[in-house]
Amino acid sequence: QVQLVESGGGLVQPGGSLRLSCAASGTIFSINAMGWYRQAPGKERELVARVTSDYTSYAGSVKGRFTISRDNATNTVYLQMNSLKSEDTGVYYCKAERVRFANDRFQDFWGRGTQVTVSS
Repeated sequence: QVQLVESGGGLVQPGGSLRLSCAASGTIFSINAMGWYRQAPGKERELVARVTSDYTSYAGSVKGRFTISRDNATNTVYLQMNSLKSEDTGVYYCKAERVRFANDRFQDFWGRGTQVTVSS
């Protein structure tokens, strides 16, 4: 019904930058919020950044370094990551919240994830 595809991950040295993108496709009428989550090996998935129509929010560990943005016309969310640290390494997942889609249903959707590795 609805698919989210992340892109932009890769290997970067500490202090470097990456820009992640996530595009939602399908019969979508509206998306209430979109966000980025990450999961490091052996750790639980955590919120990185989230954007609604009214505000943005960030995990304390990334605030000031990461910027989330959203293009409602294309159902795309971005995450600009600067001053990357080794601790930022993990699989980054895109989430679309309260998506109104086919048959007037509402549901959250997750992308499959993109790997971000910060290493020298």
